[in-house]
Amino acid sequence: QVQLVESGGGLVQAGGSLRLSCAAPARTFSRYAMGWFRQAPGKEREFVVAISWNTGNTRYTDSVKGRFTISRDNTRNTVYLQMNSLKPEDTAVYYCAAGSVNWARATLTQEYDYWGQGTQVTVSS
Repeated sequence: QVQLVESGGGLVQAGGSLRLSCAAPARTFSRYAMGWFRQAPGKEREFVVAISWNTGNTRYTDSVKGRFTISRDNTRNTVYLQMNSLKPEDTAVYYCAAGSVNWARATLTQEYDYWGQGTQVTVSS
């Protein structure tokens, strides 16, 4: 069982910033694409962003482009999600995920094999 450990969630005012972190075992981090998904109350889990394991290619959902940035630190086996200009509609539980993703399908939850426990992000208006 691969354990992904997330941190960095919290409460922030609209327009503010947060940085989420997700630490993974080295053998997972070096082989798998990493992604972030989020789930708001009463809604399905949705794709936010992903980063490939080898080329560093990224994919963002339209609603966060220009505001969120994903990055990975291979020396720390950690992926980060920098979230700027946060909006109340960004409020959700954010989940880190890892998998041997078909990049063409990187936005789909079923492409990911391992999931973190989730971290709450709340943006107040």
